[in-house]
Amino acid sequence: MPNKIKKRRFLDWGILIPYLFLNIVGLMMVYSTTSYVLLENGQNPARQAIFQFVFWIISLLLIFFIYKLKTNVLKNKKTTYVALMIVCFLLLVAFAFSPVNGAYGWIQIPGMGTIQPAEFFKVVVIWFFATTLAQQQSQVQHHFMYSIKGSLMAMIIPIGALLFYPDFGNAAIIVLLIIVMLLASGVNYIYTLYTGLIGFFGSILAIFGVNAFGKYFLPSYVLSRFAVFRNPFIDEYGDGHQMIHGYYALFNGGLFGRGLGNSIQKKGFLQFAHTDYAFAIVVEELGLIVAILILGILFYMIARILLIGIRSKDPFNSIMCIGIGALFLISIFINLGGITGIIPLSGITFPFISQGGSSLMMFSVCVGFALNISADEKKKAMLYEMKQKEAEE
Repeated sequence: MPNKIKKRRFLDWGILIPYLFLNIVGLMMVYSTTSYVLLENGQNPARQAIFQFVFWIISLLLIFFIYKLKTNVLKNKKTTYVALMIVCFLLLVAFAFSPVNGAYGWIQIPGMGTIQPAEFFKVVVIWFFATTLAQQQSQVQHHFMYSIKGSLMAMIIPIGALLFYPDFGNAAIIVLLIIVMLLASGVNYIYTLYTGLIGFFGSILAIFGVNAFGKYFLPSYVLSRFAVFRNPFIDEYGDGHQMIHGYYALFNGGLFGRGLGNSIQKKGFLQFAHTDYAFAIVVEELGLIVAILILGILFYMIARILLIGIRSKDPFNSIMCIGIGALFLISIFINLGGITGIIPLSGITFPFISQGGSSLMMFSVCVGFALNISADEKKKAMLYEMKQKEAEE
């Protein structure tokens, strides 16, 4: 019977293989971007790479666990509320720990460094809205604002915590994710039009209106990022230092790169070469051609996930996959946009390539959800085909 077929028969290799490849490249780049500084400090040059590998093993176990779950468990509203409450608790607990680079948001774990609850909040937001919106399809279509009121109210405390850290980069991602998922819920197209207009004029106001009004609402470090975003060379040895040396890294790489491990900019010039600027080091060491190849593989995986969501007739599966795909695309755009000077720097890591256990586990959990949903869709398709054959006979 098809119900007894083992789930591994439905494994989506088009998602899993790119995931494995990107993580292998990520481990290689974590070692490359951190080993020089660790050696300078008299530490094991593989220390950060080992930590990243440990987090990857944990991530693989999480993927296996999520993949084995039945989709009915994932669709359970009570489960998502419990997950949301746990993340909210962790976001508030982070205030009890010392700030990092002037901001809260990290929980210190002895022997393992830190974890960042904001990263896990992203996947919980996708899961929470996919569950609630899937169960309110008729209300979403006819009473949209009323149906989403409770879900939006649940976001006040966690998003407020991000703003008080302050962590405007992750707060912006959460807000964009919520907007994407609401628009993907089956709402009237007119809301999409309104959102596009608001986003367009809001972007113009954010870019050009910060100098006039930002000093009244934004902290000084955010204002400085907007200032150097327009021209980093106005403060070459201060706030513009990172962006300028990021440009140098991109320029140094050329088409074929300087060779793995031969980056100049990671040797004390780029302070965040292993996190924010990891992809710039990829370009510098491996070259533009390899960097485009890595992006192509990542975009292929994202396209597979989005295609599952678009084709699915199950509201939960559809909204969940679209949310996961949107999270990947938003994170890539914000990271590469900051590196290339399209938008101000925000401290967002590049998926799988940047060093960071929390980020790695969060994106891996997203892949686990996508693999589970893909298997569910394949099983439904197989059962439907068998029923059709039985009906014809």
